[in-house]
Amino acid sequence: MDVKQAVNQRISTRAFLDKPISEAEVRDWLETAQRAPSGGNLQPWRTIVVTGDEKQAVIDLAQKKLAGNPRGEPTDRPIYPPDLWEPHESRRRRVGEMMYEQLGIPREDKAGRIQWFSRNFRFFDAPIAVFFVIDKRMGHGQWAHTGMYMQTLALLAEERGWGSCFQECWGILRDTLHDHFQLGETEMLYCGMAVGWPDPDHPVNQLRAERASVDEIAELKGF
Repeated sequence: MDVKQAVNQRISTRAFLDKPISEAEVRDWLETAQRAPSGGNLQPWRTIVVTGDEKQAVIDLAQKKLAGNPRGEPTDRPIYPPDLWEPHESRRRRVGEMMYEQLGIPREDKAGRIQWFSRNFRFFDAPIAVFFVIDKRMGHGQWAHTGMYMQTLALLAEERGWGSCFQECWGILRDTLHDHFQLGETEMLYCGMAVGWPDPDHPVNQLRAERASVDEIAELKGF
């Protein structure tokens, strides 16, 4: 598989097969991703990978916390900016509607949509979950470099035949997970990532989000 193919076919996988991934495979995946771009070679990222009982412990913790407060914990780093502006708000709403159309869950079925959304906090039944940790003292450049590392992991997963789904939703349990994983005082959990073998027959995995045209997002000058 070349890079173009990996980029083109990668999606947010939200249904996985009951098929494990070994520790050796995970270690090789993480080691390869260490070649991701890193300004000044700081390598500001840290990952926590859970499976089996360790993954179930996180799921159980999320269920307990969200049962008491479905909105989660306060955070100064929301998933999206408040009062998201156009065209970004329309894009966000559109991809959500596309997903529920694939699933056959109409807008008026609020309970069905909530039930589906809750699958986020089970990692969509993926065999492994990754959490990305960064030190809060890092600057915007290091956040960008961490994003490059995350993208590298996603493309390497695609090469291996795995699916992946980045899950910023775990940010609403940031404080709880900080304690659960016994992170350092200045460390923070950014988001999660579900990883595993995709279920090719599940309708949600047929969703391909729309993308803006090059002319909408780029200016080419001097050509």
